[in-house]
Parts: sequence; C-alpha cells; structure tokens
Amino acid sequence: MSAGDLVLSVRDVKAGYVDENVLHGVSIDVQRGEVVAVIGPNGSGKSTLLKTIYGLIRPRGGSVVFRAGNGATHDLLGLPPYAITRLGVNFVPQLANVFAEMSVRENLEVGAFVHKGRFEDRLAAVLDTFPPLASDDNEVIELYLGSRGRLGAAVLRLREQHQRIRTEVG
Repeated sequence: MSAGDLVLSVRDVKAGYVDENVLHGVSIDVQRGEVVAVIGPNGSGKSTLLKTIYGLIRPRGGSVVFRAGNGATHDLLGLPPYAITRLGVNFVPQLANVFAEMSVRENLEVGAFVHKGRFEDRLAAVLDTFPPLASDDNEVIELYLGSRGRLGAAVLRLREQHQRIRTEVG
C-alpha cells in the first residue's frame, strides 16, 4: 500500500497516568480499509493507547496524525475529543457506549447530533443495516449486551465515522 492509503499514523507515543508512563514510544500505522487489533494482557496499555489517540489522555511525547477521506491530514494531539469526532474518528468504550436510561431512538438522535438536519435520512439507512433496532423503542437498560453493542455501532454509522477505535470487539 502507498503512503496515500495511510489513515492513522501513531509515532513514538508516550503517555500514562499521574507521573508514570504506561506507553513508552508506541508506534502503529493503520491503512485505509484495514482492521488493526492491539493485543496484550490486562494493564499493558491497550486502552491507554486508544484513549490517547482519541484525546482523552494527553500524551507526553510523540505524534498522532489522521488522514481524512478528502486527503487532508490532521494532527490529533491536543485536540479535544469532540473535535476528533468531527474529523471522523470516534472512541467506543467496552461497555459504557450508550445511554442506558434513554430509548433506542433517543440514543440514535443524540449520536447523530454532528449531522444536524440529516437525521431522518441517515436513520433510515442505519435501520436497514440494523433491523432489530427499528422495532425496539425500549430503554437501552432493557437490551442485552449484544444489542447494546449493535446500538453503539449504529450510532457510529449515523455519525458517518471513518475511523472507529474500540476497547473490546465482541
């Protein structure tokens, strides 16, 4: 693949908590269309890496660069998570990825806020992809864990996210 196919480049990232680094110079590249898994034991820094990419943890060194679908490159370091989401990158935590006290539709409406005025069009396309969600207007707390995961994925589809960062795939 050419350098033009590179959508995410993480270089020599150092990050951690308080005064202790968990990441000591991590580098990773993600090519367009590629699925990349970061595998390791508990406490090895997988979630720290993803949170650093998404702006939830400030790195102490290194670089994180995202190339959008239009070819524009963006340095993600120092950007707040909402700005990273607007660029097309999103973070999906393992469990807390939807609002349990809200209905399925309400979660989808909140998830689509970055595309004001286009919700109904996007909703129809997403519900075609996730048909069980179309008939379920229950509170999310009543959904099984797998259905919550599908709802989280549906929210990302509504946002038209280019890059998804997940802490667990299940």
